[in-house]
Amino acid sequence: MTHRPLIAVPARFAATTSALRHAAEVNARALVEAVWRAGGEPVTLHPHAPGGTADPAEVAARLARFDGLLLPGGGDIAPHRYGAADAHEAVYDVDDEQDAFDLELARQALAHGTPLLAVCRGLQVVNTALGGTLHQDMGGPGREHRHVRHPVSIAPGSALAEATGVDKAEASCYHHQHVDRLGEGLTVTARAADGTVEAVELTDGGPVLAVQWHPEDTAHEDPVQQSLFDALVRAARATL
Repeated sequence: MTHRPLIAVPARFAATTSALRHAAEVNARALVEAVWRAGGEPVTLHPHAPGGTADPAEVAARLARFDGLLLPGGGDIAPHRYGAADAHEAVYDVDDEQDAFDLELARQALAHGTPLLAVCRGLQVVNTALGGTLHQDMGGPGREHRHVRHPVSIAPGSALAEATGVDKAEASCYHHQHVDRLGEGLTVTARAADGTVEAVELTDGGPVLAVQWHPEDTAHEDPVQQSLFDALVRAARATL
C-alpha cells in the first residue's frame, strides 16, 4: 500500500460537542475526508500557544514531522494581529491561542516551503502572517459572502488554474471578512464578481494555495473543488 503523506490540520476549539462531556478540539469531517480522498493522512494538531504566544522553535519542530499543512476555516483573527486599533462589532469567535498557533504554523510553513492549502480563515492567516490586513466586515445581506455559492474568476497561468483546470469555479462561501492590503509576496489569483479577493498564492511559485471559500463543502461532488486537496497531497508526496 502506498504511503499516505501526513497532512497536519490544526484543530479548532469548540465549547461543546455532541456526546463529549468537555470542550473539544475539532475539525470538519468534510475537510478531513477531502484530504483522505486525495490520498493524504489528515492528522489533527493540538493548538499550543499559552497566553497567546507560540514558540517558533516548538512549532517548527512539530511541523517538521509532516509532509503538508492544511489551514482550515474558523472564527475571526483578532484585529490587533494585523495592526488594527479597534475591533468591528461583527468580529466573532476570536481566540488568542488559536490565532498565535495558526499564525506561527503559517510562518513556519512559508519559511520552510511546506506544501500548504489555506481555506477561508486560513487564507486570512496567511495574508496576516505576511504583513497584510483584513476588511473586518463586508456589510449586511447582499454584501457579505455567507451561505452563498457564486462564481469566481481564476487568473490564467496561476497555480490555482493549473490545479483546477478551469478559469471559473463555483465557490461555496461563508465569510464576512476579506483581504484588504495584500501580504508581502502574495498575488491575487481569483476574485468574485464584486471584486472580493477569493484566492491568493505566492508570487515566487511556492507550494501554497489559499482560497477564501470552502472547497470541502462540495468537494465530494465537484472535481474542481476536490482538485485543491489533490494538489496539496500531490505536493506533499513530492517531498517524501
